[in-house]
Amino acid sequence: MNPTKKMAQFLLLLAFFFGHSALAQERFSIFVGSDPANVERMLKLAGLRDDDIAIDLGSGDGRIVIGAALANPKLRGIGVDIDAKLVKEATAAADKQGVGDRVRFIHQNAFDADLSKASVIFMWLWPELQTMLRPKILAEARPGTRVVTNVWDLGSWQPDRVDTDGPQISMWVVPARIEGNWRWELPIRGASRTYSALLEQRFQRAEGFARVGNRRSVLREVQLRGDEVKVLLDMTVDGAGFARHEFTGKVNGSTIEGSVRIRLSSANERGPEETIVLPWRAQRVADADYLAPTGLDKL
Repeated sequence: MNPTKKMAQFLLLLAFFFGHSALAQERFSIFVGSDPANVERMLKLAGLRDDDIAIDLGSGDGRIVIGAALANPKLRGIGVDIDAKLVKEATAAADKQGVGDRVRFIHQNAFDADLSKASVIFMWLWPELQTMLRPKILAEARPGTRVVTNVWDLGSWQPDRVDTDGPQISMWVVPARIEGNWRWELPIRGASRTYSALLEQRFQRAEGFARVGNRRSVLREVQLRGDEVKVLLDMTVDGAGFARHEFTGKVNGSTIEGSVRIRLSSANERGPEETIVLPWRAQRVADADYLAPTGLDKL
């Protein structure tokens, strides 16, 4: 059957079920096998690696997890489905394809699946069900985990990449949680400087503000991908002059570790700029130093 025609029929089936929701089990996804071409596109967008552990929430007959294992001979896979009959069929299919030693299928509710070790999560469920799984993914999956869906999205969480060569395939990268108050010290031109930053976050998008002494500035850019963060900051540091900072680091819970490259204006009017590279270790703190009283000497 033509893939476009098959998708059209599936969408009509969705409309029927949504229109008769009172007669159907609440938030239950019927099984419709993914088109092989779309499975291939999902696997390609995921960028499978040797060390991946892929999990398919609502794995059906197992074709996505089995396909991932066939595409990469070192990858391990887990399929989760609420239908015991499909779990049995998927297990038999994995054995037949010769990947039964690296793939297993579990009879389980998707909301009870263990996502803590997964590096790739696949889904093709009802749109509402996928969106309801979003808080679980953000809370349990490790930063950097890729989430790949077929057709449906994850609500207001915008994908990092999409493939529109057919029904839309989308991929998200689970971001580290960086919202809150941070503090770090940097030795600049003979003195230790205390930096306080306040970061706000919505999924992988973040913005923030920084304070050194009584001076404040807007963070010019905050880039977040998985556990990797890059922050640009331009501000005058009392006693050191104007400083352009480029922070790069990795988030590990309440700590960010990496380095900062600082371009300092000349110490005198005729001298050259100075560039220094320093270790950077920021710590999440409870107190918002950024909001502490300033006094009247500086704005």
